Amino acid sequence: MPLMDTPTPTFHLPAWLQAIVAIAGGAGLFLIAFLDSSVLTFPVINDLLLIDLSIRNPARMPYYAAMATLGSVLGCLLLYYLARKGGEAMFHKHAGPRARHIHAWINRNGFVSILVTALLPPPNPFKLFVIAAGALEMPVRSFVIGLLVARGFRFFGEGYLAVRYGDQAMPFLLTHKLDVAVITLLIVATLYLASRYALKPPAES
Repeated sequence: MPLMDTPTPTFHLPAWLQAIVAIAGGAGLFLIAFLDSSVLTFPVINDLLLIDLSIRNPARMPYYAAMATLGSVLGCLLLYYLARKGGEAMFHKHAGPRARHIHAWINRNGFVSILVTALLPPPNPFKLFVIAAGALEMPVRSFVIGLLVARGFRFFGEGYLAVRYGDQAMPFLLTHKLDVAVITLLIVATLYLASRYALKPPAES
């Protein structure tokens, strides 16, 4: 029995991963999110599985979204530390001609770069920014907070849409994934700027 009830998705998981998710639910979603964010790549599959599971079990949506978020963050942390150990040579090998621009952007806007790229849908070069963050030794705290905010908004937002709109959520997100990502990005950026302003120490008189 296939995981997806609708014909819209065009991506396919290996049979062994489908079996894991079908049996393990949230734990399987955690595993796929971890692998997708670290050593393997399953574009959009994690989002589709989260939506599918949330439609099937609406009451467990927060659990599914939390497992997807945690798996993604831990997978990114693994890649971050591998890049940190491998240094800039590893980064330049993966980034190629884009290395100089990504290097400069990370140095100037490390937190924001992780926040933005973790929200945008494929084919954005998210893993290159994760590798750059590790190779350039971006502070782990900023790295993790940026990931938690971005991935949390993304996965909980998708889960909410799945519960609210059911089978219509999946084709809508696949068709308008960039629009949804941009809107989410604007919301997160607004909250980030508001928090920076609220926490800004008062000017000395």
